Amino acid sequence: MRWTSALAIYVLFWSFSVFLVLPFGVRTTHEAGGEHIPGTAESAPHEFRAGRIAWRVTIVATILFVLFQLNYHYGWVTPRDVDLFGRMDMETR
Repeated sequence: MRWTSALAIYVLFWSFSVFLVLPFGVRTTHEAGGEHIPGTAESAPHEFRAGRIAWRVTIVATILFVLFQLNYHYGWVTPRDVDLFGRMDMETR
């Protein structure tokens, strides 16, 4: 695999990981013991720390990307393994 392809796949893993990580560790103003500010959503985070979220996303994305690269190299899970409807067997006939 070329390094540009690997970089593009890592960016995709990073983008996906944002949505995976965002809901964890978020506390609303009510949960933090603060007073609700009129005009904001009740579910809005009390304190948004972009740096901490980016760090967590990077860790998760890197772990997932390393697993992807190892699977690509060693072939643990192949397309034939996830062929639920037997379409690959039909192509070989």
